[in-house]
Amino acid sequence: MALHFELVTPAKLVRSEDVYMVVVPGSEGEFGVLEGHAPFMSTIRDGAVQIYRTAGSAPESIMVQGGFAEVGDAGLTVLAEHVSE
Repeated sequence: MALHFELVTPAKLVRSEDVYMVVVPGSEGEFGVLEGHAPFMSTIRDGAVQIYRTAGSAPESIMVQGGFAEVGDAGLTVLAEHVSE
């Protein structure tokens, strides 16, 4: 099963794809999200969102600045103030 991941800024939708896992730089520490994760919401700090396309793959990193992360029935949505790809 795959996790649906979306990365959004106020200006545009940066990513919308199915992935294996995403590690988010939460304000209280990094957290990983897999398919089936319990509903969760967190503010995020400046840092790298790490996207694992498949189990055991090397992560792709996207730098984000500020915002929120929400895990729900639809997957993980990261609402970042700014993204540097």
